[in-house]
Amino acid sequence: MPNLNVIGEALRAPAASWHAWRSAILIAAALAASSCGDNQRILPKGDGVCGTIELAFPVVGGAHVPVCSLVTYNSNPPTSGPHYPNWAKFQTFAAPIGRPFWVHNLEHGAIVIAYNCPDGCAQDVEALQAMLAARPADASCTAAVRNRFVITPDPLLDTKFAASAWGFALRSDCFDLAALSDFIDAHYAQGPEDVCTDGINVLDPRNEFPANCP
Repeated sequence: MPNLNVIGEALRAPAASWHAWRSAILIAAALAASSCGDNQRILPKGDGVCGTIELAFPVVGGAHVPVCSLVTYNSNPPTSGPHYPNWAKFQTFAAPIGRPFWVHNLEHGAIVIAYNCPDGCAQDVEALQAMLAARPADASCTAAVRNRFVITPDPLLDTKFAASAWGFALRSDCFDLAALSDFIDAHYAQGPEDVCTDGINVLDPRNEFPANCP
């Protein structure tokens, strides 16, 4: 059943405008759509224009499964769970990559930013890249890595824009970079394995991963 307390908080915000009502509706929809009734936290974020919410999900064990195994996750976007032994390179991908690759990145404390723009959103992605590039470098990373960020399109998303950390997700109807920055501050490098070595470009055919890994 939707958590009426968090919905009420959204509606009691100053000048309960259309944006406040919209946030409350989106919170209720997120709760109803999730198969996990024990979400720990659902909070409206940002200024309400994008309907941004942050959710916490129960952490599922990070067992390794064979590459291209079909994995079902307890959240959309995924925030923990089984994953492939290889993790994705910290970069922007032009085409979708299998979620179990980047769930491994989450285990290493990464933030994965995913988007679903059937009509394209190149300018939004460029602004996102510029925002991430302006953040301080991670001193714990190897020389090849500046920060633990992955950007990827994801046709499985049921929202335009989302970010994942281990156990947490940010969901939004548009690229809410202010809320994303706060999300990174709160959850970056908080995975169970604090590792910052680069992964693999899983789309590079030289690495011989099937192109249709789920």
